[in-house]
Amino acid sequence: MSGSVTISNEPTVNESGDENKERGNWSGRIDFFLSCLGYAVGLGNVWRFPYLCYKNGGGAFLIPYVIMLVFVGIPIFILELSLGQFSSSGPLTCWKYAPLFQGVGVGMVAVSAMVAIYYNMIIGWSLYYLVASFTSELPWAHCNPEWASSMCLDFIKKADSPAECHFKQLQVDTTSGTCYEINGTLRYIYDLSLAKEYGIERTLPSEEYFARKAIGFGYSDGLQDLGPIRRWMAVAYLTAFVIVVLALSKSIKSSGKVVYFTATFPYVVLIILFVRGLMLDGHREGIKFYITPDMSKLRDSAIWKDAAVQIFFSLSASWGGLIALASYNKFHNDCLRDAIAVSICNCATSVFAGFVIFSYLGNLSLNLGVPIEDVARSGPSLAFTVYPYAVTLMPLSPFWAIIFFLMLITLGVDSEFVLVETLTTSLMDRFPKLRGYKLLTVIILCSVFFLLGLPLTTNGGIYLLELLDTYSGGWNIMFIALCECLSISYVYGIRRFLVDIETMIGHKTCVCFPFSICKYWWAINWCALTPIGVTFIMIFSWVKYTDMQGDAFPEWSDTLGWMMTLTVIVAIIGGAIVAIATGKGSLGDRIKQALTPTVEWGPALVKHRKLVAMYVPKYVVDPWGKEAQSDGNVSPNDIALQMPFDGNFHSLEDEPTKLPEV
Repeated sequence: MSGSVTISNEPTVNESGDENKERGNWSGRIDFFLSCLGYAVGLGNVWRFPYLCYKNGGGAFLIPYVIMLVFVGIPIFILELSLGQFSSSGPLTCWKYAPLFQGVGVGMVAVSAMVAIYYNMIIGWSLYYLVASFTSELPWAHCNPEWASSMCLDFIKKADSPAECHFKQLQVDTTSGTCYEINGTLRYIYDLSLAKEYGIERTLPSEEYFARKAIGFGYSDGLQDLGPIRRWMAVAYLTAFVIVVLALSKSIKSSGKVVYFTATFPYVVLIILFVRGLMLDGHREGIKFYITPDMSKLRDSAIWKDAAVQIFFSLSASWGGLIALASYNKFHNDCLRDAIAVSICNCATSVFAGFVIFSYLGNLSLNLGVPIEDVARSGPSLAFTVYPYAVTLMPLSPFWAIIFFLMLITLGVDSEFVLVETLTTSLMDRFPKLRGYKLLTVIILCSVFFLLGLPLTTNGGIYLLELLDTYSGGWNIMFIALCECLSISYVYGIRRFLVDIETMIGHKTCVCFPFSICKYWWAINWCALTPIGVTFIMIFSWVKYTDMQGDAFPEWSDTLGWMMTLTVIVAIIGGAIVAIATGKGSLGDRIKQALTPTVEWGPALVKHRKLVAMYVPKYVVDPWGKEAQSDGNVSPNDIALQMPFDGNFHSLEDEPTKLPEV
């Protein structure tokens, strides 16, 4: 670039005060950092990454994982934080740089709403288990005839050989490796592998408890058979929303303080659990199973797809939450530093959580006498069946269960905080009068979500949750990311966006390079590498697409799921149509207007808009008539102009869409 600006490190306002008095700001940089970290680090870090790692070649999985982090995850993370901070707008109103893409914001809000509904149900499960853990003996430690099936572990023993069955006067089935009483009741299994081939498997007491006592899906035939609402699960679901309301009751000031606990406590618990796990027999085998690399897996395209998807969803990019969080930053916050730090911490958390989980799975495998792959699972079954049973084998098991479910709750709630905050921020930006009724807005939103999510508290609610998890945040999020990259790079202009970022952060370093050098790296990613990576994921997802599997999901399940996905696509296309339809002049003029920044685009404060006017000719500094609020001056602490920027970015024709020349 031929011109640049230097930002002073001196604050323009008192550190504890709000720079933007209308919207408010974070009380401090740590509040924002921990909120981003808590949003990115969620339940998927504990129950999804370790499973994907062992499934895709152990340590070999880290190679595509890191590559996708560098070329897809971090660039989108930085783009969204920069966009939200520069515009001081949430995901619904930050698209004034190109109104044609305003529907992308609507799509983000729709995704956040759908995820907020089912994500809080998982927190409700954790609350239920937390309460149940306050006892002298965990209720899922043994099979209880009141809720356990005949296949429960305590009811079917492991025999050493067929001779043992003969000694107990049982009938031996050498075909399936099992032993029966005369009346046909299964009592022993002497060959677990052989029995498994015939579909005969013992179930853990914790699995029976989860299915038949806590959640109730053991009494449901599938999505078509939801059954009645489970009273205590509905209470737990309601309690989870009450926690959200209390945390968001005032403003980001309240949620920014709550995350000091919710974002840091999981790390304390993970460290404690890891130390305890290293003291268990079999932990070495579990960890070895987790990290042993199988380099041959790298030739399989599935491992690259899994790595990309995990990075994408682990960072919670393109859901609108990152834009909403960054919109409350002060204008000169170093969002580049925060984005890189949060991304690296998030991925490191996933890797560390794998060591913790597999140290316990190694012990469980040893105690049950089954291979590790038979206990290593993904999703809720790991968090609510495998691990809970593993802690029953430890001394003081209620204590370990309590801190584990406390960890799950804190992992979930800070992500839920941001999901709900994304919607409230979007509504308040769209309807500013709501800013005086923040608590009422949050209560109404959470009440609506609770009523819409009540079917999740039924016996078959877990099947609905799985459907929501599969389709609400699927490839539609990738489509949103693609729209973000293309609109910034080829409509708004990559050169102008880079100068916008430099106006905010100045010449601060990016890792070990000044931004004036590393900005070209980010430009290459946003213009080419990241869109190509996202497109690859989308195409591979379509090629490898499979319907919801199992009898629990009738044929119309996928139709319902695709309706959720297409809601986002319709919102994006509909927003573009509205932008063109509401323009003036000929069709060509309307399209041009939809691709050109509006007069209100840019920073929220007049003093910061004056910085933009120094490199954007004909830029309107005060479109709202707020000049008096800044006394008509720019503080010396805001900017020191080195030399004028000679680019012309005031219209679509003048703004280049190619990469900046080095």
